[in-house]
Amino acid sequence: MKKQFSNKWNGSKKPRKQRKFRATSPLHVKRKLISSHLSKELRKKHGKRAMPARKGDSVKIMKGAFAGKSGKIEKVDSKKMKVYIESMQISKKDGSKVSVPFDASNLLITEIAEDKNRTIIKENKTGEKK
Repeated sequence: MKKQFSNKWNGSKKPRKQRKFRATSPLHVKRKLISSHLSKELRKKHGKRAMPARKGDSVKIMKGAFAGKSGKIEKVDSKKMKVYIESMQISKKDGSKVSVPFDASNLLITEIAEDKNRTIIKENKTGEKK
């Protein structure tokens, strides 16, 4: 098995190779891997099932100790592939509060923070942009 990232890799059944792909991929690829599902309303509106999570998006936590709670994305860490949400914190033994990192796959985007840099393009089956 090669030691470096390869663009030609198209998948494997082996968890070892899947983990290696995620760990050795460059940041521009990791950004796309930090994707979350869209809510049903957003799915209909934008014609997409999932999209990369970004700062300012409102999300609902689907799994884990905070399941069912909602909040805005405070920070997206591309290197660690984790998402931090405002007001989702745990207290340590010394009493200090720490933000909890979430995996993007456990989140549901309920509202998109649209700005001039973020464009959502729908394409029909012929490939024409709408």
